[in-house]
Order: sequence, then structure tokens, then C-alpha cells
Amino acid sequence: MKSQLKNIYLSYRAGKRVSIILFSILAGNLLAQKTETVAEMDHTKQLMQLQEEVMANLTGNILPYWMNNMVDEVNGGFYGRMSSKEKLIINADRGGILNARILWTFSAAFRVLKDSAYLKMATHARDYILDHFIDKQYGGAFMSVHSNGEPADTRKQIYTQAFFIYALSEYYRITGDQESLSKAKEIFNLVEKHGFDNAYNGYFEVYTRDWQRLNDQLIGEQTDKDEKGMNTHIHLMEAYANLYRAWPDDMVAERLRNLINIFSDYIVDKQHFHLTLFLTEKWESTSSGQSFGHDIEASWLLVEAAQLLGDPGLLSEIQGMSIKMVNSASEGLNADGSLIYERDMETGHANRRLAWWTQAEAVVGLVNAYEITGNELYLVNAIKCWNFINNNLVDHKAGEWFIAVSESGMIDRRGDKAGFWKAPYHNSRMCLEIITRTSHLKH
Repeated sequence: MKSQLKNIYLSYRAGKRVSIILFSILAGNLLAQKTETVAEMDHTKQLMQLQEEVMANLTGNILPYWMNNMVDEVNGGFYGRMSSKEKLIINADRGGILNARILWTFSAAFRVLKDSAYLKMATHARDYILDHFIDKQYGGAFMSVHSNGEPADTRKQIYTQAFFIYALSEYYRITGDQESLSKAKEIFNLVEKHGFDNAYNGYFEVYTRDWQRLNDQLIGEQTDKDEKGMNTHIHLMEAYANLYRAWPDDMVAERLRNLINIFSDYIVDKQHFHLTLFLTEKWESTSSGQSFGHDIEASWLLVEAAQLLGDPGLLSEIQGMSIKMVNSASEGLNADGSLIYERDMETGHANRRLAWWTQAEAVVGLVNAYEITGNELYLVNAIKCWNFINNNLVDHKAGEWFIAVSESGMIDRRGDKAGFWKAPYHNSRMCLEIITRTSHLKH
């Protein structure tokens, strides 16, 4: 382009007849190319800075907090609770979701960063899980155990089972440990045997220890009509995706594809492209809520699952739906990049709490949307959201992240720093996703 423009300019100076319009077009194209190149350089620089900052937060803030404060060297495993005021509750029961998420986090951290300290933590978590959480009589995993390792809540929640599949398959990926993979397979088969609805598709929620179905309400259900939930299906999908990475079995692939189709057919509202939170057995909506964090989390997990199956047509379809979901979730974005919790479609009332996990998922979902479309607005919002996290949610003094802040920036002291639902999973996964997705970039 530069040589073309130079030749035309010299011809013009020599008195030759040259189209001024052509000269303008070529000059304009050159300027556009320069502008595009500068923009690409700016985006690369922004992504590299984002990578550096989340790397520092992961390795210097989040993971050290759990390694230094939550490891029980006497009884094994990890303590069950740390209050928002940094008070360790030594005798607190230990949640299965918490322990599975710890195992996944340190396994994934080792896979990406190769630090042997993370492998040591992952093995510590894996040993405790196999010794205390896996039900040796009926199979599957308990919801919780007491601080002494004895079973506490022995119900079999499908949501909980998903995280043990997710975590044990991740540990297998970094170690080749056959026992961990075997347990992940066993739980997968139990979920398919007992949790799957053979009449109307999808998965139910809660079972007794010996796998008799219950109608207990454990993750936000309001009535007995709430028989299926988007949240359980999100985490089953990510669990089956990770199991497929570890064990590329045709049955796992078929079940993973079915979960993707369940979202397309039943859970994603095709009018607004928000997730339907709760549904009946026959997939009729029972809720009017919109959960912005789950919308944006599912948007990128659906793409990840479709990529694994290697079906270009499916991937294209899911990517298109994903962008619509991100746009709908972005209705909850504030000007500073933070993402509010939820909104009721019928009343218009919004819960404007700014939770740690919602922000973490927003960063990944927005970066994923930028990668799919090249639309810089998604990247701008992702970086703004990270800056909000770093300025408001990261505890730069004690470590880890606060559970939530209000829109005015007040720290929510009602929740734990570590506990049944507060694990190093959402925030560590966000950091690892950004590190992985930007690993090809060079300064």
C-alpha cells in the first residue's frame, strides 16, 4: 500500500493525470490500516496488562490465602469456614462443594502454572475427598462432613455430584491418577442412572443417601414445582466437559451434547436470552428472575462445551446464542463495569448486590465475547469489571476477595471469606482463563 501511494504521488508531481479520487481512496485505506493496527496493538497491550494483574492476584493473593489459612494439617483436608472478620471456625462442617472446588482449583493451577506447591495442595484435597466424602456404601459424594471427617449431610445433590466429577477429572488430567478418574466415572454413571429424567430429559436435584428422589429445596427453589434448575445443568455441563477431556468416551460426548441442547431448547429464553432459573418436570418456567451472573457464566461454558465436541455447525450456533446471552446479561452492567446480581422480570425489582462470583464470571464472559466477535466494547467492559474487582472486592490486606460489596462500595460483612459456597473457584478460574487465553500474546 505504501509503495502504491508513493508511485501515485510521484506521478502526480510529474504532471501525469492521476485520479484524485483513487489517490484519496488509497490514502484512506492506508490510514484505516494504520488505525486498525494501532487498535490491535492497544488491545494486545490491554490484554497483556490484564494477564499480568490477574496472574499477580492469583499467585500472590488468592491461592496463598487458602494455603496459609485453610489447610488442616491435623485432621487432613481444609477447614470448613473463615468468617468475614478473619475468624477461623475450626469445628465448622466441611461442604462437599467447597472441597471439590478446592481440588479443582489447585489441580487447574498446577496444570497451567506448573508450581509443585499447587500439586501438593491438590493431592492434599484429593486424599481427603476419597477418604471422607465419597460414600463407600452407596456411591456418590456426601453434601458435607463434620470437622472430624464423619458424614454430616448424606443427601446426594446432583449439583454437588457435578463438582466432584469436575474436580476428580481435573486431578486425573495433571497426574494420571486412575483412582480419581475411576471415582469420577462412577459418579457420572450414578447421576445418569438416578438423576436423569428418562421421560422429559434433564436432571432432577436431590436424593437420599441411597438415591431415592427428594423434593428438598437447596439452591433457591421456591415451590415443589421447581423440579429442574439451570444452575445444576450449568455445572453438570462443565463437569461432563472436563470428564470428556479426561475420558473421551462416546457416552460422555452424547450426554454433553444433550446438555448443550437442553440449554438451547429449554433453559435459554429465546425472547430475552436470559436463563430460565427454575422449571417444572416438563420444562415449564416457574420463575420470573433473571440472574445476570449465571447468564454470562453459561454463555462461555456453552461455547467451551461445544468446542470440545468438534462440531462446527453446533459451535457456530452456540456462539451466536452466546453473544445474545452476553448482551442480555450486560443489561446488568453498571457504568464502572460491575455486574449487579439479579432482576425480577415481573416486578422490575433488582438486587444490586455486587457479588464476587458475578464479577469473576463477567470478566470471562466478556473476554469470550470479544474473542468471538472482535468487538472491542466487550474487552473494554471486561477490563472495567476487572478494575472494579481489584479496587473493591480484592482484599489486598488479608488476602482473597470479599464476598460482595454494595453499589456504594460498602463491604458486605454478612458472608464468609471462606465457606460452603465461598471457595477459590470462580475467582481462580477467571484468572486461569485469562492467563490461558492470553498465553499466545507477546510484549
